[in-house]
Amino acid sequence: MRVPRIYTPQDLQNAAEVELEEGPSHHISRVLRMSAGRELVLFNGTGNEYLAIINETGKKVTRVKITKSYSAQGESPLHTHLAIGISRGERMDWVLQKATELGVSEISPLFTSRTEVKLSGPRLEKKHKHWQQIIISACEQCGRSRLPALNPVQKIDDFLSQAVAGLKLVMHHRDSAGLGDYKLADNSAMLLIGPEGGLSEQEIERARQQEFKGLTMGPRVLRTETAPIVALSLLQQRWGDF
Repeated sequence: MRVPRIYTPQDLQNAAEVELEEGPSHHISRVLRMSAGRELVLFNGTGNEYLAIINETGKKVTRVKITKSYSAQGESPLHTHLAIGISRGERMDWVLQKATELGVSEISPLFTSRTEVKLSGPRLEKKHKHWQQIIISACEQCGRSRLPALNPVQKIDDFLSQAVAGLKLVMHHRDSAGLGDYKLADNSAMLLIGPEGGLSEQEIERARQQEFKGLTMGPRVLRTETAPIVALSLLQQRWGDF
């Protein structure tokens, strides 16, 4: 039987007793239907995992006892940073989930000239928390014990002015260069991808001025939710752990 993995932001130590938050507690008791005596794995994003035994379950509080700690092995040796224009509906959620499963290290949501989603103030804060939970759930499912960094939403020009990586790639179908045309400098790669409608010519040019190199995935135009998944898969196959 598969042992469930649960994220908690708490400091975790071997032999400690932990009282889990309301969200995980509800999931354990009402969704997974777990009871006292069952095992689960805890992680807090630092790279370690903790085997624990449930002492008590409840809708709002679950108490567990940590019995063992160990170093997890779910991280890629390749550092990947995905910078992507915010898209509508569930597309952004899907990208965050799949990018996490594919081992992305860092994610930067961007406002671009073709971004149709309008977010500010409390709505932006709520959306950022929602995206963070998507990432947490994906880590619980796929076996990662480090959460990809989710950066605050930025305007694309602000992002470009401080973008640093060994290999910086801007994806658009009008380019002719493929991944095989490039070499990796310091085991880190950055992908810049637009929202629905892609990046504007001006944005692509500004990216090139910041030493981004063009990248295409072939003759077909990929959707904003498809392009990062294909690119991250190829990066992991070429320089990562696929």
